[in-house]
Amino acid sequence: MQYSELGRTGLKVSRVCLGTMTWGEQNTEAEGHAQMDYALERGINFWDTAEMYAVPPRPETQGSTERIIGTWFAGRGQRDKVILATKIAGRSPMSWTRDNQSITRHTAEQIDEAVEKSLKRLQTDYIDLYQMHWPDRAIRVFGGMTYQDYADDYESFEAILENLDRHVKKGNIRHIGVSNETSYGVMKFVAEAERRGLPRIASIQNAYNLVNRTFEYGLAEIALREQVGLLAYSPLAQGYLSGKYSGGALPPGSRKQLFNRLQRYEGPGAAIAMESYFALARELGVRPETLALKFCDTRPFVTSTIIGATTQEQLRICVDAFDMPWTQAISDKVDALHEAQPNPCP
Repeated sequence: MQYSELGRTGLKVSRVCLGTMTWGEQNTEAEGHAQMDYALERGINFWDTAEMYAVPPRPETQGSTERIIGTWFAGRGQRDKVILATKIAGRSPMSWTRDNQSITRHTAEQIDEAVEKSLKRLQTDYIDLYQMHWPDRAIRVFGGMTYQDYADDYESFEAILENLDRHVKKGNIRHIGVSNETSYGVMKFVAEAERRGLPRIASIQNAYNLVNRTFEYGLAEIALREQVGLLAYSPLAQGYLSGKYSGGALPPGSRKQLFNRLQRYEGPGAAIAMESYFALARELGVRPETLALKFCDTRPFVTSTIIGATTQEQLRICVDAFDMPWTQAISDKVDALHEAQPNPCP
């Protein structure tokens, strides 16, 4: 297993990050525990979760993933071997997340509530990386390229950092990060932190994969120059880049069959682009998911790639993918396919 520094924190995180969002919905507690055991055996020391999980978000399962991680910590006694990341929900109508049934925001009161609840569910005294799952600002997130009017009603960057800083000083949080964020948002957080001596974001967790390379237009330069690397989520495009949905297939128990929430990867040109990458994988003699995952791993602005699996075999295949040899010739072929069909699934 290879490791990278998380921003400027001095923490060394595995290039593979264990995603957990299926635990408590598609996966049982025992299965989640088995995945954590296996991940640690393979040298994966970086795990990512969120207060919102399991997915899809609903009141009955909210917080269940953090609770499963918490029982693993309590039972295994290996908290010190894990760099744990979790997230606070951004602006949303998920009122069941808060005690007073308000919409989720990044106010001081809600940050306090979210941090304390996560610590309790996770059965830990501290969170290594606390991320804003998506912004408090009302902006376009989770796909799409068209402009929408942005509302002025949002918590200021300074206020959010000050509220998080209180928890850093208490020792509840070690470092902070953002997710589903824009170039503007990242630079505002960095500028306010440096100007006011507040916690500096260490990472950006955004979607990034073969059919969505929009991160490269602006955010990649920020990630490198400001040392706030990408934690790439959805590297398999919610399973589409594994090829399991190719030709209209609908495997029983798959996320699409269970929840039908994969529209981000079903837009115009998506199928054509994906088939071109499947053909390249066949030419190279590798699994399509191996090509997709290793592609993310080779990008210089990526700190870690987040993988998720519902079976132990899927988890093994994903971890093994990072051992694939990569050459400039492969990179050139991937770029040629990208230029022919750029970002069909932004």
